[in-house]
Amino acid sequence: MILAAGRGERMRPLTDHTPKPLLEAGGKSLIGYHLESLRRGGFNRVVINLAHLGDQIRSALGDGSRWGLSLTYSQEPEGALDTGGGIRRALPLLGDAPFLVVNADIWTDFPLIQGFPQGDALAHLVLVSNPPYHDQGDFALNGNRVSSDGSPRFTFSGIGYYRPELFSGIPEERFALAPLLRRAMDRSAVSGERYCGPWVDVGTPARLREVDRLVTSALSK
Repeated sequence: MILAAGRGERMRPLTDHTPKPLLEAGGKSLIGYHLESLRRGGFNRVVINLAHLGDQIRSALGDGSRWGLSLTYSQEPEGALDTGGGIRRALPLLGDAPFLVVNADIWTDFPLIQGFPQGDALAHLVLVSNPPYHDQGDFALNGNRVSSDGSPRFTFSGIGYYRPELFSGIPEERFALAPLLRRAMDRSAVSGERYCGPWVDVGTPARLREVDRLVTSALSK
């Protein structure tokens, strides 16, 4: 699943008329990089949630056949359902097996591959080094277990694997994913790993320009 329903307030005015997933860096949309990576990783079906200017995303991506994928869209009300609520609404489209979720507004070369990385956890998170604008991080990583407290602390990359059971008993409503994950962490039910490769949270125009420079530089080599 690709989370693509956000308003992109920090990216305004670029997102006043273009949804953030369709903003381009290096001549390609942010969501386009993910679709290519998912296909390389062996995925065939992808769910994309929509809210702000969602019709533009649906029109631009179509059925996904140009990437060798089958795309399904999960429509949300205006204002969206936040990260947790968006995944919860899409559960009927995702099926009963563990699934991968990636934020549309990140750029990385982390390999998006199939298969839940750890055995008994309800969630598995990919963590990265803390960027300057988020120097306190989100979660602690000890071995392969993620916790709310402790050290060393890292930033959640926006890439995670989840079991549907994580959302059991939760009604379909607007809610953030982080509090749900923290409750699971309290039961030692969240595993994780640290990724040290390229990763950018493309949350501002300056970071979009940074990705454009990185991609352009890589293509010129």
